[in-house]
Amino acid sequence: MNDPATKTLSKVPAVTLGFWIIKIAATTLGETGGDWVTMSLNLGYLAGSAVFLLVFMAAVAAQISAKKFHPYLYWFTILATTTLGTTLADFCDRSLGAGYFTGMSALFALLLLSLALWYWRAGTVAVETVDSPRIEKYYWVTILFSQTLGTALGDFMADGDLRGLGLGYEWSALIFIAALAVVAALWLGTRLSRAGLFWAAFILTRPLGATLGDFLDKPLSMGGLNLSRFYATLALLVFIVICIRVFPQKPGAHLSRQGHSA
Repeated sequence: MNDPATKTLSKVPAVTLGFWIIKIAATTLGETGGDWVTMSLNLGYLAGSAVFLLVFMAAVAAQISAKKFHPYLYWFTILATTTLGTTLADFCDRSLGAGYFTGMSALFALLLLSLALWYWRAGTVAVETVDSPRIEKYYWVTILFSQTLGTALGDFMADGDLRGLGLGYEWSALIFIAALAVVAALWLGTRLSRAGLFWAAFILTRPLGATLGDFLDKPLSMGGLNLSRFYATLALLVFIVICIRVFPQKPGAHLSRQGHSA
């Protein structure tokens, strides 16, 4: 691995409260936006996944080719992963008939594999090391798997179909909020791996966003508010843009200043 002293600034934002607020809004938009394309526009899960895969590939290519951190480009790429994660999870769980638990288990295995490969190549999975094209590829593949896993996990908790637990959107959201609170407490009160806790929180914000998105746009008969998917997506997009302007957007701390833990 390269000498940390020679590394450039991270190409991902510093992990602050603003980061997590925008991340949750982005994951909620991923659910409403993905459902709008696949359900409201009747493209279906396969065609919707194909569309979002192209957007994701273009966004990642632009992000990797960028020489420094660009807030709007970074968050657009995150949005591409959340929408693609939504449609991919729905395609596997519903169209292919895998069911939530099977799909969730397979995605969890893929996520662990991507993290293991990243660690094997770089010696760490800390986001502060995302400063080269090689590491960025691992980073975005890991994020895509985490977003897709989060969608399946959220559906598994909230939905009673396809062998889900059927807890409903409100209870599922409260459970994920409580889990995030536990991770935050561990971050503040223990010396556990910073990288491990970051990825735990990153994964948990996705099912929280998925359940919030479903709560907004699902029919009243399914426990949702039956809001327009298009307008909910547009409102979330405006909110994200405002947050990017309001909350400071700076690249993550240099590895040599902060060190790293796997």
